[in-house]
Amino acid sequence: MSAALYQGRFSGREAFQQLVRDAFAAAASEGWREIIISDAHFHDWPLGERAVNDHLQAWARRGHRFTVLACSYDDVVRRHARFVRWRSTWGHLLHCYRAPNVEPQDIPSAIWSPDWVLQRFDAERCVGMTSTEPKRRVLVRETLHEWLRTKSSPGFAATTLGL
Repeated sequence: MSAALYQGRFSGREAFQQLVRDAFAAAASEGWREIIISDAHFHDWPLGERAVNDHLQAWARRGHRFTVLACSYDDVVRRHARFVRWRSTWGHLLHCYRAPNVEPQDIPSAIWSPDWVLQRFDAERCVGMTSTEPKRRVLVRETLHEWLRTKSSPGFAATTLGL
């Protein structure tokens, strides 16, 4: 259980980014079996940082499941080179989905795990909350799964094949 992770409201980009870092550190140390992250573009997520990459590397060695949902992966490719390289190595664990035909502000900005969730209600101001409460975890999971099932399709291939 993610007892060490912050629970409650947060506000501000720095607070949000630190929570993302802490979440990936907890995923690695606690062996979360599944992670879902969702955001319109991931432009302000610290996915390209060395420490985040190291935590993801440690987490991936256990062979769990990672799902990513975005409107577009253009910002991910531009801003998060380490994450893109990591994704190409561990593509068999990652399932990436795109929802290009929705308004960016409509797509959830969240991290879901079986033990802890983070939700940004206002991505521009980075206002949201985190929780280990079962009801909130179920609600976030159901919301994300609905997006994955009905409003998105596979996207962001681990490798690009060309002739």
